[in-house]
Amino acid sequence: MAARAAKPPRFYFNLRSPYSFFALLELERDHPDVLDRLEWRPFWEPDETSEKLLAEASSGAKFPYHAMSRAKQFYILRDVRRLGAARGLALTWPVDRDPWWEPAHLTWFLAEREGLGRAWVQRAGRARWLEGRDICDPATVRELAEEIGLDGEEVAGATDDPLIREQATRALVDVVRDGVFGVPYFIHGSEPYWGLDRVAAFAASLPPAAELPREEPRQPAPTVLAAGRTTDMSHAGGCG
Repeated sequence: MAARAAKPPRFYFNLRSPYSFFALLELERDHPDVLDRLEWRPFWEPDETSEKLLAEASSGAKFPYHAMSRAKQFYILRDVRRLGAARGLALTWPVDRDPWWEPAHLTWFLAEREGLGRAWVQRAGRARWLEGRDICDPATVRELAEEIGLDGEEVAGATDDPLIREQATRALVDVVRDGVFGVPYFIHGSEPYWGLDRVAAFAASLPPAAELPREEPRQPAPTVLAAGRTTDMSHAGGCG
């Protein structure tokens, strides 16, 4: 009986999170060879539809969360400013007046299908953290997606596309199974690495590219939280 192929290393990212944004910049700067070897998986706070689909697909399982205190929110503001300054970045702090994370994150599935998943994460991250754009606004998401070559009509309809929603649901089930509770979150084999301060350790854990096991391509999957909630990812190493 043939041995089961090992899963590729996984990278859970979030387009809302400054720490996820910094982690991608660090990988691009210090470990560019790692980026193409990762299985990318989006992680976001789900809307009511995503919550319902996740519960139906996983016997009522819910993603664990902890409310973020006001003190943590102020800490993150200061921490992100420090991290941005250390990287020579003039960050803009977005104001999420009516957050709806599905448009930006479900667009990732369309981008990934076209081989543009990484380009979308990069473009959305720059828009949010360097340009002060509202990536919860479907019109903004469409404009940004068209810039990288995606079809605007498909992007506008992503949140109503049953196939995209099905992909998202499968991904949420995987997130619960993987025990992911914040971003950036990396998994290599059975070893998890959570937080910006674990990027180097994760990269160092990977074997040379030639030694990585091969497996048949599979549809990537995303991760989710519960609408209006905050996961326990609000510290210097996790998502804020």
